Parts: sequence; structure tokens; C-alpha cells
Amino acid sequence: MNVARFNFSHGLHDEQKGRIDKLKEIRTRLNKPVAALLDTKGPEIRICEFADGKITLKEGQEFTLTADEIEGNEKIVSVTYKDLYKDVKPGNSILIDDGLIGLEVKKIKGHDIVCTVINGGVLGNKKGVNLPGVEDMISSLLPLPEQQPMSKRSAISSKKNGGHDIKIIAKIENQQGVDNIDSIIEAADGIMIARGDMGVEIPLEDVPVIQKDIISKVYSAGKQVITATQMLDSMIKNPRPTRAETTDVANAIYQGTSAIMLSGETAAGKYPIEALKTMVKIARRTEADVEYNQQFSVRIKGDTTNVTTAISHATCMTAIDLNAKAIIAVTRSGNTARMVSKYRPGCQIIACTPDERTWRQLNMIWGVAPILTKEEYSMEILLLHATEAAEENGYVKKGDVVVLTVGVPLGRSGNTNLLKATVVGEY
Repeated sequence: MNVARFNFSHGLHDEQKGRIDKLKEIRTRLNKPVAALLDTKGPEIRICEFADGKITLKEGQEFTLTADEIEGNEKIVSVTYKDLYKDVKPGNSILIDDGLIGLEVKKIKGHDIVCTVINGGVLGNKKGVNLPGVEDMISSLLPLPEQQPMSKRSAISSKKNGGHDIKIIAKIENQQGVDNIDSIIEAADGIMIARGDMGVEIPLEDVPVIQKDIISKVYSAGKQVITATQMLDSMIKNPRPTRAETTDVANAIYQGTSAIMLSGETAAGKYPIEALKTMVKIARRTEADVEYNQQFSVRIKGDTTNVTTAISHATCMTAIDLNAKAIIAVTRSGNTARMVSKYRPGCQIIACTPDERTWRQLNMIWGVAPILTKEEYSMEILLLHATEAAEENGYVKKGDVVVLTVGVPLGRSGNTNLLKATVVGEY
């Protein structure tokens, strides 16, 4: 795997810190640049607990959600968001437990939201509450453990939710996020399409169309897009996925997603290793069928008046013309590799960097294989050692054509301005 996700909706900070420390120990021991993705607790609403642990709701009955602290029963239960009664009105829909339980607001009485049960069923403790079409009024801020490479902010609804030095992946899971997707893409480093919650708050038939549209927009912006939730959901209980799930994973790749993510399959499933191996097999087989060079030829260049953009585009074009084995991007901040990745060349992108954080962050960028290298101050030695590192790591061999790109003067971020084609072993 490239990235380990830590879901802060489950587990306290101390618990998650222990898991993060374990990841650090393993990746150091294996010398693997596995990045940490912190999924922060967003504007989440949950019901509280019932006296008997669960109840059964029947269609048509009256059921109340209250801001008061009470012990739940078959008629009433507390909610974690104490101002919920201020944000809903009669006629609003309230969905609980990923939409399995459906309520319609009948009236507001003090701190109580009196509802009619539309879809009944068994309801257990601490289930999630969704409010389709109701603007979130809850702060999604949560302090993050220091020195982590990436963070995923839940339920991002506008670009105002961003603005951090660390890499921000905006998690789109409601109509507000979809409506503001253009400005969110502009502000964030990447986008996650959280299809599970999205499918609760948005009509199911719209989700595939929204997924396709978001992937296209993020792809065109040259940023990263993660397709997530229920990718191989049946593997939580079964050792093999359904054919529909296999096609779903492949379809996301054909659409241009940068990454595919497992959640419940590995976090709580019976077959976590099998699920991961299955995902990898599907991804490799599908990517072998994608004509990336053909897609590049019809891809809009974008603003090539910018030197970095122009050189990145030219690097990919040169690699295609020479049928190069790989592109070697020498970078400190990761920007050079990200810009090359934007154009999705058909060959491997090898990113050589002396910065450990960049080394890990680049592991989530499409098509990039990051290598940690030593700091160099001579251009000739830098490019020579980068080529040697690519060979030592098995990405290229003597006689292969490679295209190198870097920014000069060395050490200055965001100034990719040089490309060079060479043959491995003849540098």
C-alpha cells in the first residue's frame, strides 16, 4: 500500500498516536515511504445510547430526537449536536445509520425534534445522523498530531475550510461539497470522493455521475483524487469480491482517479490482506489496458506560458517521442514530480528527493515512485546519482532511455526549468 489512513471519527488521539507510531516503526524498518493520512472528525452528528442498547422503530410511529441528556428508549433519544433543533424545520428528512432509518421532521418543540418514522428497523447506540439538504452548522476543526504529512478533512463544504501548511485532501460527501467543488479543488491539494456518506445525502442515481464529474475536474486541475468507500465492500465478510465490485474499481481507474482506497475492508473486515491484494491486482490489470500516451496527445496543455508547466509538459512529450523507460524528476518540495504527474505520461515517474516528508507525500501522487537520495550541490553529480538510484532500485537498467527534469539553481522550490534525455550507463 502507498498510504495508511487513520480515521479520527473512531478512537481517541492517544489511540491513534499509538497506531501512527507503529506505522513509523514499520516503514523505518522496511525503508518504505508509506504516508500517513489523517481523516479528521468532521461535522459529525450521532444519536446517543439506549437503555437496552438498541430499539426497533416501526414505519409511521412518532420518534423524537432531543438535545437534552436522557437515556434513550423506543420513543426518544439524545443527539450529540445540541443545536440540531435550531437547524432543521418541519418537512426535513433525517437519515440515521447510513440511511437505513429514515425520519421526517414533524415539529420542533423546545429542544425536541418530533419526527415520523418513514423507514423503520433496528436502531443501535451511537449511529450516525445525516441531514440531506441541511447546511452543516458544526465546526469541523480538530487539532492534528504534529509532523504528519497529510490530512483529510471530512465533509468539506467550501474552500474556506482549507488553508494549512500540511497537505489537505478535501473529503466530498454532501451536496454542499458538490456545489462548491470548483473552489474546493482550487484550494485543496487533493479531493476524496466519499461515496458512502454521499450516497446517503444525495440520490443514489446521481453518485456515479458526480464521481465521474469530480474525477474529470480534479484530473484537469492536475491534482490528486481518491475514490473511496465500498470499493470491495463484500470482502468485509467474504474472501472474494463480487464481479460488480471488481468492475467498480476498474471503472474508477478508467475515469482517471489518482488513487483507490479501502476502508472497512481492511479496518474491520475478515480478509484485510486478501482485499488489499485483490485491489492491487485489479489496478495493475486495468492500468495495463489504459493508453496513457494516447490520452496525453489529446490532453489540453494548459498554461504553458509558465516555465514549470511548459517544461513538465515538454518532459512528458520527450519521453513519449523517445519511448523512454522512465522520467526521473529531481525535487525537494515534490512540485516537479507533481507537475509531471499532471500529464499522466505512460512511463514510470521516478522522484528523487533528499527530504523525508516529501518522499512519503509523493507516494500518493499518481504514477510516482519516490526514492530518498542524498543532498547534492553539483548539477552533474545530482543527475548522475539520481539515475544510479533509479537503476539500483530496479526501475531502469543499463541501456534504457530516461528523461530527467530538475530546477536550477538547486534548492529553490517551484522553478522546474531543465530537462535532459540520456541513456542509463552512458551518462
